[in-house]
Amino acid sequence: MTRGAGTPWLANARATLRTVRGEVSQDPVQFALQLSRRLPDSVTRPVAGLLTRTGTFAGGAVAAVGHQVLGHDDAARRALDGAGAPGARGAAVMATAALGSGDAATAGALLASVPEAVRTAPWHAAAARVALYHGDVTGAVDLARRHGRNRALAARLEAERRVLAGHRPDPGPVRGAPAVPGRVLHVLTSSLPHTTSGYAQRSHGVLRSLAGAGFDVHAVTRPGYPVEVGIPWARREDEVDGVHYRRLLPGALARDAVARLDQHARLLSAEVERLRPALLHTTTHFTNALVVDAVARAHGLPWVYEVRGQRADSWAATRPAGALDSEYYREFRAREDEAARAADAVVTLGEQMRARLLGAGVPAGSIRLCPNAVDEAFVPEPPGRAEARAHLGLDPDDVLVGTVSSVVDYEGLDVLVRAVARLAPQHPRLRLRVVGDGVSLPALRVLARDLGVEGRCQFTGRVPRSEARWNHAALDVFVVPRRDLPVTRVVTPMKTVEASASARPVVASDLPALAELVQDGLTGLLVPPGDDAALADALSGLLADPGRRQRLGEAGRAWALRTRTWQQNAEAYTAVYAALGVEPGERP
Repeated sequence: MTRGAGTPWLANARATLRTVRGEVSQDPVQFALQLSRRLPDSVTRPVAGLLTRTGTFAGGAVAAVGHQVLGHDDAARRALDGAGAPGARGAAVMATAALGSGDAATAGALLASVPEAVRTAPWHAAAARVALYHGDVTGAVDLARRHGRNRALAARLEAERRVLAGHRPDPGPVRGAPAVPGRVLHVLTSSLPHTTSGYAQRSHGVLRSLAGAGFDVHAVTRPGYPVEVGIPWARREDEVDGVHYRRLLPGALARDAVARLDQHARLLSAEVERLRPALLHTTTHFTNALVVDAVARAHGLPWVYEVRGQRADSWAATRPAGALDSEYYREFRAREDEAARAADAVVTLGEQMRARLLGAGVPAGSIRLCPNAVDEAFVPEPPGRAEARAHLGLDPDDVLVGTVSSVVDYEGLDVLVRAVARLAPQHPRLRLRVVGDGVSLPALRVLARDLGVEGRCQFTGRVPRSEARWNHAALDVFVVPRRDLPVTRVVTPMKTVEASASARPVVASDLPALAELVQDGLTGLLVPPGDDAALADALSGLLADPGRRQRLGEAGRAWALRTRTWQQNAEAYTAVYAALGVEPGERP
């Protein structure tokens, strides 16, 4: 159940306008692409189609954006190639559009074609965006500063550089007060009900499990959330399943990254004075940790850092070779390592992530594993295959493989589409079902069409969280075809645990993090990452052997219920808190 109260309409309107203005000035093409993904297909696809027919207007940039929205990155590049030699302003517009397809090489070539003597403010702004794309933060600041009309962009980039360099936020004056025994405050980036990602689901599971263990739990989200992600009607507080999520919605959001950290620290300090928790608990990434560390020190409280992901590695996965050596990557990783060493205790999700923390100098005794666990909806006996398909309106006789996932490049879902195309001639009833949304969804649809399997593919987009268990149960085989990248070798996803709890056999890429979750030959199969032929062979073997699928699925469910429940995690969190002197108290 969800409840809430108190919508600060004026503050939310100001925050919305400032967010839009900032995003447009930072990167107008990315803003347009993000906006398109928040609107229904019935709106975005016709509008994008109109944009693609604008020809060489604005150097083909408008047409290129239309193609990008539709997932036609090659067509976007052709639109820019056919526009002819641009001037300084045209090159800037076209380069920004090229970055929308991740084509930094074309963007750089367009900008380099403009003689230095005629390079304008838009040219320098576009060049700064290209430098930032490559992780050259200092270079981006320098380029933005070279023209007076880019002062606002330069200031914004300089603030981001200062945060990456380790700016320490100021929580302001502090009024001390005795802590309430057993009360803990979690500082989150996002949460239910406005965000239903794995991050938000895990946060909710953690908070509910702690409440069940006797702690008085509260949570706050980052300043401006969820208004800045398109929820202008957000209330100051939401209650979901008895968990209180407090929103930090100031009258005006700070203008840059440094000021935003300081604002966050002051707002959080005020919440600490109001709630008087005995402990603070936050999650990656490091900006949360900077704020919580400053506030915890000011109030004399212990704090816990929960390392859930590796954002720098996720960023590098979308960049050309050399990203791991960039300024952005190096500084981001350095700040993450510092944050983990500064915390009083560190929680993480798996053995690979523990190993990375140990390598960063975090003491082994301060690290505790609390893996992803299954939501209580997955604990009862899962729906049968026929029941789930009837609920979703799917054909009971189809052979269904697929996933419930964010649709981003490192998930490797294009490999799954290619594997299905290989299997299609021998399996006339084979269907692919991908449940979820993300930046790679348009391109995935295009690939399915190009391979001639568009009619076999069901791309549902985002679905309500309540429908997740039905979508797991409807599949014959659950597939996680992640690419071999630093982020996928370390970070353990939640989706495989939920699939196992749903008694589905899991076929996953043979990567260290996934090998922690899928026991090859016992609960599923591991295949070489990026190899669509090997994936097709593994799927073919399972599709031909229903009995083996059932045995793998049943073993997976037994494993999940034995090792991946929130009750077990609650015991681990309780031990972490107890070591810091915080025990469950009498709930008010």
